[in-house]
Amino acid sequence: VVKEAGINEATLGVFSWAMYEPREGEFHLDWLVQIMDDLYQNGISTILATPSGARPVWLDNKYPDVMRVDANGVRNRHGGRHNHCMSSEKYREKVRIIDRKLAETVGDHPGLIMWHVSNEFGGECFCDKCKSKFREYLRERFHNNIDELNHEWWTTFWSARYSDFEEIDPPYSNGQTAIMGLNLEWKRFTSRNYSDYLSVEIDAIREHSGNAKVPITTNFMGRYYGIDYRVLAKKR
Repeated sequence: VVKEAGINEATLGVFSWAMYEPREGEFHLDWLVQIMDDLYQNGISTILATPSGARPVWLDNKYPDVMRVDANGVRNRHGGRHNHCMSSEKYREKVRIIDRKLAETVGDHPGLIMWHVSNEFGGECFCDKCKSKFREYLRERFHNNIDELNHEWWTTFWSARYSDFEEIDPPYSNGQTAIMGLNLEWKRFTSRNYSDYLSVEIDAIREHSGNAKVPITTNFMGRYYGIDYRVLAKKR
């Protein structure tokens, strides 16, 4: 039916982590290889997505710090998609493992024409790890000079002045949201954190794929303003 419809490319693997790895360390990729073989034999190429857009239940249950903390400072429960913390080292470790397995298994498949990392990046995490990285970002951004930050953000208004970078929280919805400089730099930090995370997946694919010439990309969402796509677009 796909061939009769004139389709010559198919995207596979989006949100398939629970099928690839139903239990931690137990991998099932034969079904993917079979589908890619069948498509290729019928003149249809594969755009293969990494499965990191949604995590299996076992991952969240065993490693709860991979789940995001919302703008009120409350950690999410398992569910939906893009409910993960881009700063979580455990999440990055598990993503590297599954991406490596995919690259080693089908990275040199003749039908593979493109890698598609995750799916529709978006959202924010307000966990302690992200807060710590945000403060590091601000130290760099303002030359480790808290007076410079106070001047640029006009924090004297409403007695919002900071005496140390360690006093600065992200713009929690039940906290400080009235400083426009804080809100802007949080958005910039979030874009940089996504870009840093994107490198994790790209590097895992490049390192273990049998064909380094296959392009790697991700999908952007038109007029979505939660991330500066110009930052992500620099990744190759």
